[in-house]
Amino acid sequence: MLEISDLFKAVFLGIVEGLTEFIPVSSTAHLLLSSYLIDFQSIQNNLFEIVIQFGAILAICVIYRQRIFDVMINFKEKSQQKFILNIVLAFLPAAIIGATFHSLIKELFFSNIVIGIALILGGIIMIIVERNPKKLATTNEIESIKPLDALFIGMFQSIAMIPGVSRSGATIIGGILLGLNRKTATEFSFFLAIPTIAAASFYDLLKNTSELTTSNVEIILVGLLASFLSAIFVVKWFINFVSKYSFIGFGIYRIIVGILVLLFIS
Repeated sequence: MLEISDLFKAVFLGIVEGLTEFIPVSSTAHLLLSSYLIDFQSIQNNLFEIVIQFGAILAICVIYRQRIFDVMINFKEKSQQKFILNIVLAFLPAAIIGATFHSLIKELFFSNIVIGIALILGGIIMIIVERNPKKLATTNEIESIKPLDALFIGMFQSIAMIPGVSRSGATIIGGILLGLNRKTATEFSFFLAIPTIAAASFYDLLKNTSELTTSNVEIILVGLLASFLSAIFVVKWFINFVSKYSFIGFGIYRIIVGILVLLFIS
């Protein structure tokens, strides 16, 4: 039987996941730190924190359902085939590295010290990229992304397996460096999140089936639902935000949070 306190904690963490999954602040870092601060007794191997990310992916599927249906229905068109190819190419680096070094990554990098350092370094990089003059973006539509650029974006994404880096931050900044405008890089990051996080969630479920007790399944479902509902609002807001403002504010926020983690939590 799920206790009321665990229910509220699961809802809170689900909201944290939904709010942070698609903005460049690292949802994994915020989930792990929030779990620590509210004394949430995490399921073994951080299964809860990883699987509830699937709720945020469902939000993307709902918001971009028309585009997803178009790809499925018109997959024989060259433009749709190129879109699918780019998503596959961008997905491959993380899939290969994650499957090969899954246990090692969790053992070495899932610590508060690593999270703090990654938050700070990511924030500094974000500010540098945004403040330095950039060449005019040459790619303004997802359909115009080159396959090689998609592969490079996937390489940027693989760095985000380290908690604190931020999957969305790595892919968006990587896309900007490759000549994508901010909105195109952000939307491509959203679509890339679908296979990436779905694969990570199901992989962790398969690796930890012994942890799926009735109470654990219940708490995961509660967190997943909260993640889905909160992500719906964030995705729509974030697309409008990136069209008008830079990521410098996010970079400053990351540095502040990273310093607090190193000072008080690590």
